[in-house]
Amino acid sequence: MDYSDHEDLIQSYEDDDDNESDANESHFLYVANAILSGTARLNVLLPTATILAFTIFAPLLTNDGVCTTLNRWLMGSFISLCAASCVFFTFTDSFKTASGRLYYGVATLRGIWTFNAARKKPCVPSDYRLRWADFFHALLSLIAFLAFAGSHSDIVGCYYPALPRKVTNTLPLVVGFVISVLFVVFPSKRRGIGYPFLLQKDALYSRC
Repeated sequence: MDYSDHEDLIQSYEDDDDNESDANESHFLYVANAILSGTARLNVLLPTATILAFTIFAPLLTNDGVCTTLNRWLMGSFISLCAASCVFFTFTDSFKTASGRLYYGVATLRGIWTFNAARKKPCVPSDYRLRWADFFHALLSLIAFLAFAGSHSDIVGCYYPALPRKVTNTLPLVVGFVISVLFVVFPSKRRGIGYPFLLQKDALYSRC
C-alpha cells in the first residue's frame, strides 16, 4: 500500500468518526429539545391559574382558617369548582386555519368543538379527538391542585387543624415534583387557551 492509499484510508476513518459524532450530537439535541419543550409546557399542564385563584379567595372564604359551617360549605363548593376547572382546561385546545385565524375549543370524541365557530375545523380533525392520554393528564392536574389546596394553611385550619405541619409543608412539594416529571416524560399535545407560542411548528408537536 503506497502513501496516498494510506492517507485515503485515514481520511475515510476520520469521516466515519465525524458522521457518528454528528449523529450522536443530533440525537442529543433532539432529546434536549424535547425535554425543554415539555418543561415549557408545564405552565399549560399544571393548574397554575386555578391555584392562583384559589390562593386569592381561600383566606376570604375560610375567614383566615377560622371557619363556621357556612365557611366550610362555601370553601367546599369553591374547591369543587376549581377542581372542575382543572379537568376542563386540560381538554382545551387551539388551532389556526389556512387564513391564519386562531380558534379555541374543547376536545371531544369527534374532534374539537370550537367556542366561537363550531363549523370551523382544523386541517387534521382526527388529531384533536379526545384520547386516553387526556384523561391521564386531567387526573395529574387534578391531583396537583388537590395536593396544594389540601395543604393550604387556611384549609388545614378549617377542616383538619390537627394535621402535622411537616405533612402540609412536604406533601405539595413531593406531589408537584412527581407530577411535573410525569408531564415532561409523557407530554400532552393540547395547546390550551391563551398560549399562542405553542402554535409554532416543531418536530414534536406539529399537527397542522
